[in-house]
Amino acid sequence: MARAPCTWNFVRLVMIHITAVDRPFRIHKIRRPVPLQYTSWINYYKFTGSEEEDITDGLQNLISRTIAIKTIKIYSDCDYLWKSCCRMKIDTNLTIPQLPEAPSQAGLQFAIATEEDFDEIMAMSKDIYGGLDYLPTRYSSWLQESNRTVILARKEEKVIALESVCVIDDGETMLVEGLRVAPQERGKGVAGVLLRFCSELVKSKYPDVKVTRLTRDDQLGPKDFEKYRIITKQVQLTKQALEILLFSFSLHKPFQGFNECISCTPQGILLVRFRAEELKLRLREIIPSAGFRSSQQAGPPPVLLDQTSIHQLYLTTDLMHDVLPNATIIQDWQPFKLLPSNIAILLKKEIDWLVDDVSNPTVASLCTFPFKVPIGDDWYYLNIDMFGKDLSLAQQQFLCHLQRHTNNLKGHVMCQIFLEPGLWRPMTDFCQNTLNVDLVKEYTEQCVVESDLI
Repeated sequence: MARAPCTWNFVRLVMIHITAVDRPFRIHKIRRPVPLQYTSWINYYKFTGSEEEDITDGLQNLISRTIAIKTIKIYSDCDYLWKSCCRMKIDTNLTIPQLPEAPSQAGLQFAIATEEDFDEIMAMSKDIYGGLDYLPTRYSSWLQESNRTVILARKEEKVIALESVCVIDDGETMLVEGLRVAPQERGKGVAGVLLRFCSELVKSKYPDVKVTRLTRDDQLGPKDFEKYRIITKQVQLTKQALEILLFSFSLHKPFQGFNECISCTPQGILLVRFRAEELKLRLREIIPSAGFRSSQQAGPPPVLLDQTSIHQLYLTTDLMHDVLPNATIIQDWQPFKLLPSNIAILLKKEIDWLVDDVSNPTVASLCTFPFKVPIGDDWYYLNIDMFGKDLSLAQQQFLCHLQRHTNNLKGHVMCQIFLEPGLWRPMTDFCQNTLNVDLVKEYTEQCVVESDLI
């Protein structure tokens, strides 16, 4: 009998919940189309119709990139697919493939960093981060933080690598920062060895630590998705839309773990440079003396929050949950959950906190005070983390930060703004055409990724 033509030529919704174990498995058969596209731990996938063989290959390809899986639960917007159509056999008798050997630690010595190591570390760090290295400014304070450890790797008595690990999120997260390897040692696996050593050290000291987090600004590839989950992203599908969709197809209850199933994008990075003296003159032309707003902007000026207001807005209400990506404050590359212990860490820093409206916030931003960077003698760095999608409000807060922090500054400034990707192009045009500042590089993205600490 001739095979009936495939009629699955429209988009469907499938959610897959994956549970980890210590051995791989293979899917032998799937009776309905489920080609997949990787997103996160609990995922939803859109798929279009094709032959069953292609569908099976697509799912097997996903599984081949996921080392440790035990169970799969499939949820669909098709009632009959939800009830009976997805059948698969899990073979738990497969041998685990032999992983390549980790780089040898022979010849490497690890030690806690001290003030006496500073000059040697800086010599190793020349030209790192494009001259925007924050370590010279923060090294001494890092050594004093009780929840932070700075580890050095030495080879033949010379410092060849550094990594800082900071325990946050009520002791459950190890945040990796400042990683650097001497130029002559790069590509030899030193960073991986150092990271594993730091993980073991932290786990022994803080047994409640569950995950490792780090912030990336490079393009993530397939190998990265094998190691990490992306956790800070901007929502593109609302909770209400997904719940309505699930109810309409007879699931009859909202899907638990829902936040992790939303399609997302990371923060965009906008890097500009200017002379502080020139920008001050330009700001005086476009900002009326009565407040922080341009002629194109309306509404009240941004609100500068004090410590009491920060606690009330970020901790005692859920008003910021829809403004922040995944309810996470990302401040100068550091991701913090909304916890009192994390807010306490942030309040020790020199940061300006702005919001458009304390009763109904739409846009919020955090700005570091300027600090010197090694790109040149009179160069400073200004970091602004912007959350929200309203362009006018974002521009208003951007101008407010610039005016506050360039007023008494002399010299060159590298200003990096992290913002909703959809705001990157109009904000870039605003910087170039209205503020007359220089764009340093084209669009890049900031992602916060995490992996389980075993």
